Amino acid sequence: MALKTFVKISNVNNLSDARYCSGMYVDLMGFALETTDENYLSPDAFKEITDWLSGLQYVGEFTTSEPSFILEQISAYDGIQYIQVEEENHLQKLAHSGYKLILNKGVDNDEQLRELLPLAQRLKETDVILLIDSSDPGLYDNPDWNVVREIAQNCDVLLGFGFNADTVEMILETTQVKGIAIKGGKEIKPGIKDFDELADTLEKLEIED
Repeated sequence: MALKTFVKISNVNNLSDARYCSGMYVDLMGFALETTDENYLSPDAFKEITDWLSGLQYVGEFTTSEPSFILEQISAYDGIQYIQVEEENHLQKLAHSGYKLILNKGVDNDEQLRELLPLAQRLKETDVILLIDSSDPGLYDNPDWNVVREIAQNCDVLLGFGFNADTVEMILETTQVKGIAIKGGKEIKPGIKDFDELADTLEKLEIED
C-alpha cells in the first residue's frame, strides 16, 4: 500500500493516531515538543509511541521557542529527523544542525498568501519545506489556488488547509504542491478514537494494489 502524495501528520499525541497513520504509510509524523503546548509529548511518551512504528520519519514541532532551546529539547528525543518552526529567522541558526527543516506559516487571507511568494524563493535556496496553514473560514473554503500553485513552483509546499476527502485529489492536481499536512486529534479514551475525517482523506489517497 502507498499514498498518492506526500503526507505529514501533525500534533500526534496518542498511539491510536500513530499506529493508524503508520499503517497508512504517511511520510512524516509530527510531535509537539514544547511543554506549554496542549499536545506536548514527553520523551518517554514519544519513545513508547515510536517503539511501535516503522517506515516513517519524525518531526519535532515548535512555535515560539528559540533555536538554542529547540536543539537542547530535541536531543532528548531519539529518532527525530525534522524540526518545524514558525519563525523564518530561526532557520539560519538551525541550518547546520543536522536536521531537515519545515517552516510553518499561517495565513488569514489571499493577500497574506501572496506575501509568501518571495519567501518561497528564499526557501528554495535552502531546501526548507514550507507548510501553509489557515484557520480562517473564508480563506479555508475559497483560497486563490493559482497563488498556491505559484508558491509551489518555487519551493516544496505542504498544504494544511482548504481540502477534504472529496476535494483533495483535485486540489493536489491544481496546485502541484508536494503534499498535504493533517492534524491528529485527541483520543476519546485510551485506544479509542474517531478517525472519520482523517481516515476518509487518507483512504482517498490510497493507491490501489
